[in-house]
Amino acid sequence: MPNRLSSEASPYLLQHANNPVDWYPWSDEAFAKSRSEDKPIFLSVGYSTCHWCHVMEHESFEHQDIASVLNKHFVSIKVDREERPDIDRVYMTFVQTMIGAGGWPMNVWLTPELKPFYGGTYFPPSSRRGRPGFVDVLREISRRWANNRAELLESADTILSRLRSSQRLGTIGGVATPVPGVDAITEGVERFAQVFDERHGGFGDAPKFPRPSELLFLLRASARTADPRARRLAVETLRAMASGGLRDHIGGGFHRYSVDAMWRVPHFEKMLYDQAQLVLAYLEAGQATGDGFFLDVATDTLEYVLRDMTSSDGGFFSAEDADSVSPEQMNDAGSQKAEGAFYLWSAAEFDDLLGSVAELAKRRFGVETDGNAPQDPMGEFCGKNILYLQQEIDDLARSTGKPVEVVSQVLSNVRQRLFETREQRPRPHLDDKVLTAWNGLMIVALARAAHVLDGPVASRFRTAARRAAAFVNDRLWDTDRQILYRRYRDGQCSIEGYSEDYAFLVWGLIELFQVEGDIKWLEWALELQKRQDDLFWDETEGGWYCTTDGDASVLLRLKEDHDGAEPSSSSVSVSNLLTLAHLTGDEDALSKVELTLGRFGHRLGQAARVVPMMLVSLVAFHAKVTQVVILGEQDAEETRAMERCVAVRYLPFVVRVTIEPGTAQARLAERLGFVGSMCLFDGHPTAYVCSNFTCLEPVTSPEALDRQLAML
Repeated sequence: MPNRLSSEASPYLLQHANNPVDWYPWSDEAFAKSRSEDKPIFLSVGYSTCHWCHVMEHESFEHQDIASVLNKHFVSIKVDREERPDIDRVYMTFVQTMIGAGGWPMNVWLTPELKPFYGGTYFPPSSRRGRPGFVDVLREISRRWANNRAELLESADTILSRLRSSQRLGTIGGVATPVPGVDAITEGVERFAQVFDERHGGFGDAPKFPRPSELLFLLRASARTADPRARRLAVETLRAMASGGLRDHIGGGFHRYSVDAMWRVPHFEKMLYDQAQLVLAYLEAGQATGDGFFLDVATDTLEYVLRDMTSSDGGFFSAEDADSVSPEQMNDAGSQKAEGAFYLWSAAEFDDLLGSVAELAKRRFGVETDGNAPQDPMGEFCGKNILYLQQEIDDLARSTGKPVEVVSQVLSNVRQRLFETREQRPRPHLDDKVLTAWNGLMIVALARAAHVLDGPVASRFRTAARRAAAFVNDRLWDTDRQILYRRYRDGQCSIEGYSEDYAFLVWGLIELFQVEGDIKWLEWALELQKRQDDLFWDETEGGWYCTTDGDASVLLRLKEDHDGAEPSSSSVSVSNLLTLAHLTGDEDALSKVELTLGRFGHRLGQAARVVPMMLVSLVAFHAKVTQVVILGEQDAEETRAMERCVAVRYLPFVVRVTIEPGTAQARLAERLGFVGSMCLFDGHPTAYVCSNFTCLEPVTSPEALDRQLAML
């Protein structure tokens, strides 16, 4: 019989709707039951494409005996961390403090007042490999709740007090401190250089997570000072990730992380936020190096998102699972899902499908007869191959004596054949909820790609960015209440947005405005920024809280500084305000920037690996920011030629916009006064390169514009 989760919209909660566990969603009803029955709360947090969440469900939550223990002694609550990051952050902070690490599933035991007193991540059903068994933990907590409750309650109060005090950086006390100097940037680069993996790329040892904000910092630090070392760290990491098994070489896109140091063996889930941020990093690397490889990777990743992760009305889905039914078992009634099954290949499959070109394809993708996984922690890859780029096309051409163009075309045909075959396999589960924050990141990626790339593909990406922005505006923005909602699914929006929803969407709208020049995107960005400031800004110490203070069930109002898989809302907001200030001249925006950067004091460079996106903003703060305005008809050939001059250069400190002369220019001048006096010269598109709203001589040719840009 379905439990209470069957009426929820979250794909993750719905996955647990038929468990024998008497699950509640996070709700007053659950809290009241805990108080009235004097039972502790068992809180389990995860998300629908989480591999170990699936494992724990299958091992524990689907079993009647374990469910009986939970139902008898606890009030059990399920939370989707992607829908409720506010709840997740509070209890993850506790778990990380308690055991020194975190992850999902996250399982925490709470008092009826929602104070945590014990927690962890994955628990096996019975004790093994040094992990306590879930049933043993349940029984011990139940025993202690009955016999040693005072000790548990005292522990909960102590822990909560420590968590509250840990939220202050302790360097402000209501007095603004100076923005860290450029030495913090130098120190930040050094911190990454110290842990750089010279052999495989990336930072530290396995597991390796793609964290694009690190790479954006290094690329931009290099752009500011022409430091070749910073650029090398980023470029080599990006190349290694794109060549390894972390990337899906058949369908495009990137998997979540690599379990090994070589980027060869991924955890196979695909997250929207990874695709968006990695696209941005690859686009910037392509501009910085002039190497089309990076632009091709960005393009391929966006093609995957538009094909497999986009709704019919333009919103972007959240994730694809790591697990699926293997093609060998697709017709078996009792088949079980396995990690990576959709993406793995045997050597025999290559032989059967590709015939005479199979050996060439095997050499390209590293396919071996007995399988190629250098690590197989769960024994799921036996005899299978995780595709990666083992040999370059130039090397294959030399060894086969065939022209590069011929080899390249053969491999393109191979990829298409493998893709068509793979499409017949059982697909991984798709989490089809639309999250505002992650859609904001994807709008950033698509709009930037529309700027950097050229031709029909750029036009397609710009259209996709525009559609997504319109989708969020139509479905997730309440104009009357001035409230942004976080989640849309099955025709319904829900959950008032968090600071990150506002920040990431504002970023996307700023990028969309720069590529389209349509004032409506700028006006909405300014409106959202004001609303974000009203709801989340900390007037005393700077930075933006993650949540409002309106939900009493959320014990801590956190201000997250860590730039993890997603950047923090404060880091992105500082960057947003820098850009908006350089467009509008808003002094209050710059004050917020300075107060937030100043929160970290001299420690900002030391904390580079914790707050790389904040360092991205620090680099921009110390750089010479320039405005480049191109006045001309949007689709005119001469205008496009001017835009290409800007696009082919790596100019991370340029705020750019193309403006249609006439009505559009007049409307924009109401917001951006400095564009009002600009005019066409001799009837040709005209470019203005400006700093602090003072412009160089207007130019009407791409060559003249290029000369001015070369001096930046």
